[in-house]
Amino acid sequence: MNTRQLTPTRLVLALLTAGVLGGAGATYVAGSHARAAAPAAVAHATALPAGANGAPDFSAITDRYGPAVVNISVSGVKQAAADDEAPAAARGGLPPGVDPNDPFFEFFRRFQGPQPRGQGDEVVRGQGSGFVVSADGLILTNAHVVRDASEVIVKLTDRREFKAKVLGADTKTDVAVLKIDVQNLPTVPLGRARDLKVGEWVLAIGSPFGFENSVTAGVVSAKGRSLPDDSFVPFIQTDVAVNPGNSGGPLFNSRGEVVGINSQIYSRSGGYQGLAFAIPIELATQVKNQIVATGKARHARLGVSIQEVNQTLADSFKLDSPEGALVSAVEPGGPAAKAGLKAGDVIRQVNGQRIVASGDLPALIGQSAPGSQVTLEVWRQGRRESLTAQLGDAGEKKAQVAQAGSGAEQGKLGLARRPLQAQEQREGGVSQGLVVVDVGGPAERAGVQPGDLLMAVNGTPVQSVEQVRAAVAASAKSVALLIRRDGDTLFVPVRIG
Repeated sequence: MNTRQLTPTRLVLALLTAGVLGGAGATYVAGSHARAAAPAAVAHATALPAGANGAPDFSAITDRYGPAVVNISVSGVKQAAADDEAPAAARGGLPPGVDPNDPFFEFFRRFQGPQPRGQGDEVVRGQGSGFVVSADGLILTNAHVVRDASEVIVKLTDRREFKAKVLGADTKTDVAVLKIDVQNLPTVPLGRARDLKVGEWVLAIGSPFGFENSVTAGVVSAKGRSLPDDSFVPFIQTDVAVNPGNSGGPLFNSRGEVVGINSQIYSRSGGYQGLAFAIPIELATQVKNQIVATGKARHARLGVSIQEVNQTLADSFKLDSPEGALVSAVEPGGPAAKAGLKAGDVIRQVNGQRIVASGDLPALIGQSAPGSQVTLEVWRQGRRESLTAQLGDAGEKKAQVAQAGSGAEQGKLGLARRPLQAQEQREGGVSQGLVVVDVGGPAERAGVQPGDLLMAVNGTPVQSVEQVRAAVAASAKSVALLIRRDGDTLFVPVRIG
């Protein structure tokens, strides 16, 4: 199960790896499996002096725990694209993906140096950060930092360098574990992200643009953020200045404890603009423990497609507030289907934990163990129900995600529809629904198109024009149309009054 939210207009989600290895896409490397390292010793932060005006003493945190922050350099060979806009020589030796018009182009060109290309391949390099969690050389970083890497070099603050082994990398949480062959390393103490408060001071140490051991500070802006393609992670949002090269570096609280791994930013330029996101350390530790023990991490799945509940959908389903995860499709034979979940159900709680945004659901489910049982509170046909589901393994299959458009303006529904013919039922593998012949008015503005299959209204399956009319007549402000298009289903909210 996954969920996706629309990226804000003109904003891009940028990974924080300096260089071009792995690119800025959402696909990361699956790290190699390797032997388990020795269990990490638990480090505890000792009391640190307060700075001026009662603010944290960032210099004390940096002095004490900075030596445990490392610089990570990676290199690998990448297949050259056939439609490169310009040869590497014309781009200062940089591979595709780095725009010559970018204000940082000259900096990257000088920083990276020319990259030789062979027969259809190109050597690519990148840099990131990490931090030592075990004195025997266990290091945490981001999975995207080591994606496609054939060689990983870890550089310590004392300038020693070591070739690292990737014990494993989990793409669903963007956490990777490295091991270097050295003893008696300085380590960082681990705190609890759940104890963070919005407005609390935090500190980042990393290698932005290759400038090693750079320190920046800010505050926690929000907690539990869901980002596109990273819905297994309830991110910590901060306004700490982090840039390419900060990926994988630690986020400290005011007591000098690591509470997160700096991972991504929202930006128009690709650089810092006040929106940075870190992976909670509890989640990273959970993944790290699995990788150390087995070489990989496992996540649970429920087997549903979900979408956000906006005000129009809340009105359509008679919810008291626009909260929860609306189920738009249920995987046949999957965990959700076996539990009795249906399209049109709104999941409001998991094991007593409230689901506000749709992204809260996969974050909770993904952190559970495959095979475990969860209790779901769902809103169905105007009343609450409780269901129990035994979760599956996310590695086996990933359900598709529905994305809803915005609601329509006031007015009538504006749909011309007809029942399915027997041949259409056989070809489409469906037994119910109405074909949309023509569309206008509110339904058209909501995104309904001719050829769509109308499956249900407000969660109630429909097989006749009369059923649709009755459902619309019984709705005061809006209706939620379950539409099937090209094999995908989603609820489309239409405001009618």
